[in-house]
Amino acid sequence: MNVQETLDILYQLCKEDKVLRRKLLATRNSENPAVEFCKISTEYGYPISAMDLVMAGEEAYAEMARSTNGGGENHPRIQNADDLYELFLGSIS
Repeated sequence: MNVQETLDILYQLCKEDKVLRRKLLATRNSENPAVEFCKISTEYGYPISAMDLVMAGEEAYAEMARSTNGGGENHPRIQNADDLYELFLGSIS
């Protein structure tokens, strides 16, 4: 299972499990938010490492950038478009 599939499952779980949703949202206040997020995800049976989370976001953004403008990198950077952690938390807020 890749990171995006895991996040999709967590999203569905958060719709029904308000405790999980609150725990994941609370990671924003943690000293290491992504690490804490991954720890909670793993405790629920959906292991993700912080590095996998970061790399998946960067890969998704790079894929999007290549699909536009002929694959060139001379496009404006979309703020936080490569941050799957923040995108996920925004989707469950």
